[in-house]
Amino acid sequence: MAYNATENAVFELALPIAEANGVSVWDVEYKKEGQDQVLRVYIDKDGGVAIDDCEKVSRSLEEMLDKKDLIKQAYILEVSSAGIDRALKRDSDFLMFLNHKVDVKLYKAENGVKEFTALLLDFKDGAMVLKTEDDKEMILPKEKASSVRLTVEF
Repeated sequence: MAYNATENAVFELALPIAEANGVSVWDVEYKKEGQDQVLRVYIDKDGGVAIDDCEKVSRSLEEMLDKKDLIKQAYILEVSSAGIDRALKRDSDFLMFLNHKVDVKLYKAENGVKEFTALLLDFKDGAMVLKTEDDKEMILPKEKASSVRLTVEF
């Protein structure tokens, strides 16, 4: 769940652009999908993100990325909402969503389980304090999780 150098550079470049457009940067992903390199920038704001927000950030960011020439090869830029099932990656993300349910995927199964849903009770020293669905508390270092996302409940 760590950022690579390109993701870090794009994150920093996108921050003032997002702020100027009344949104915040939630996450950045840069990865190969099929034959394409895809750069995804997830944005957020109180009340939700509209398509116009995505379009404004995308245009400004595309212009700045071309000017700075951060990414040498061809890529596809996508700007979208962080979504209700947003990924939690930074320490501040975890702290923002204490007492919310999260879907956790592990790199390696523990006690025969690789995916589970739990309540995020606390986050400290790089580890999540979780309460599993069978009411057991566990401490899980963030680096053991390949993915932590907010649970979507209807």
